[in-house]
Amino acid sequence: MGYIPLFLTASAACILFFLTVRNALLAKITLQKKISSQLAALHPELEFKEGGILDPEKVQKIWKEIALQQSIPQDSIELLRALKVNQFQFNALIKKAPYNWVAAFGGFKAI
Repeated sequence: MGYIPLFLTASAACILFFLTVRNALLAKITLQKKISSQLAALHPELEFKEGGILDPEKVQKIWKEIALQQSIPQDSIELLRALKVNQFQFNALIKKAPYNWVAAFGGFKAI
């Protein structure tokens, strides 16, 4: 009877950790989608599918081909940097030890 509060407290801490990390991962994915849609609105040549996530490497490759004819606005470059940083942070987060358990249970994959 004395161990029940201990088990309840430990399980509640685990559930709160899971919910907090899941919320943080969902926020990163939502930010990635938001930045992708902003970038696609500025550049229709990126062939963006609504609700999807742009790959920064593909965007950079397309822009290198286009950069010979016209210059890329600074706002777009800043959005691409934000896209890359957010992708790096998300992928680094789901590789760390306690967070990869939440990513495995939550079904999160690398961006």
